[in-house]
Amino acid sequence: MNVFELVESNVRSYCRAFPVVFQTAENAKMYGESNEAYIDFLAGAGALNYGHNPPFIKERLIQYIQSNGVMHGLDMYTTAKRDFIETFTKHILLPRNLNYKMQFCGPTGTNAVEAALKLARKVKGRTGIFSFMGGFHGMSLGSIAATGNLEQRAGAGIPLQNVTFMPYPYGYAESFDTIEYMESILMDPNSGIEKPAAILVETVQAEGGIIVAPTEWLIRLRKLCTEHDILMICDDIQVGCGRAGQFFSFERAEIVPDIVTLSKSIGGYGLPLSLVLLKPELDIWKPAEHNGTFRGNQLAFVAAMAAIEYREEIYLEKQVEEKEAYIEDFLVNEIMPIHEDIKIRGIGMIWGIDFTNVTNDSEVVKRIARACFDNKLIIERVGRNDLVLKIMPPLTIEMEVLQEGCAVIKQAIVSHIEAQIHS
Repeated sequence: MNVFELVESNVRSYCRAFPVVFQTAENAKMYGESNEAYIDFLAGAGALNYGHNPPFIKERLIQYIQSNGVMHGLDMYTTAKRDFIETFTKHILLPRNLNYKMQFCGPTGTNAVEAALKLARKVKGRTGIFSFMGGFHGMSLGSIAATGNLEQRAGAGIPLQNVTFMPYPYGYAESFDTIEYMESILMDPNSGIEKPAAILVETVQAEGGIIVAPTEWLIRLRKLCTEHDILMICDDIQVGCGRAGQFFSFERAEIVPDIVTLSKSIGGYGLPLSLVLLKPELDIWKPAEHNGTFRGNQLAFVAAMAAIEYREEIYLEKQVEEKEAYIEDFLVNEIMPIHEDIKIRGIGMIWGIDFTNVTNDSEVVKRIARACFDNKLIIERVGRNDLVLKIMPPLTIEMEVLQEGCAVIKQAIVSHIEAQIHS
């Protein structure tokens, strides 16, 4: 038994699927202690859009540390925070005509969701939230109350209240109009469901199985929120920062949420940082009404600012567009023909291979993922019963490495699907 198994809590998870002690990493590859290379199609669960140890950002961090820059400052004014705010405003918000104030929360995504829900309730004076079946928003009590997975919810140990789940446009819910359904609930005095303070939505349900909400659906959802005086909160923690193509995942619908939550890759270098973007009129917080010792990671401010400059220097959106085209073409022409019931879904550089109609045995997909790992590819399973393989490499992955990783996936699927057919 190694020291991890001996001492670390049973709650550990990723290390169970990828049982190697990693030592170094560079862009889209991680290296074990024996220097064996693994292609990374997990990207820190979305925290490493710019890859492992990008030199441009690393150099900024080294310079800041060597200059004795402030490393911890609560929410005090610092040059690092100012530089990030000014850079984010100039390069991200203003070009998109977005007028948001920024709230820096504790350093994880769930902290941002908690703050957003708390603020929405304070602004509207209502306790309820609408969330969506299949959604994932975090593991602390407020955010897990808005998360659909029953096993994860059970871990809370107490009743999770004040959230009503609505159908996402997927599966059985594709057969009827989910926006019309919500409209009927809000208009019906006998629905038994009170008007919520906010509707919390992922434009792409990542952990839910890579389910991309139709653009028209998002437009109608925005209209529904406006007409019923409900705040629209977009959880862009995993699919923001360029993952879906443009910087914000909601840009394709040309909508403006009232509140946006960001974390993961906003930290630039895998460093913990989260923030809430909120329309100025919603900023009714009293000083210290929502706080935290680590609200604003100084190193992450430095890395995040450098990341914004880096993405423009390397024309990252154009790179994502080219790699998206490759991934989609590969999945359509190389993976779907393996079995007629394989489904693919995705956008930008987050894609899913769905085996739901191929098998209801999650062990089959688990074995496929393990075969990928045995052939030096890190890839995780998501969706209902973990029946979806999630392709989510760093946005900066070299094309030849992307192709190599995709070839490993095909080999693993072919061998295991054929074995199932002949069993």
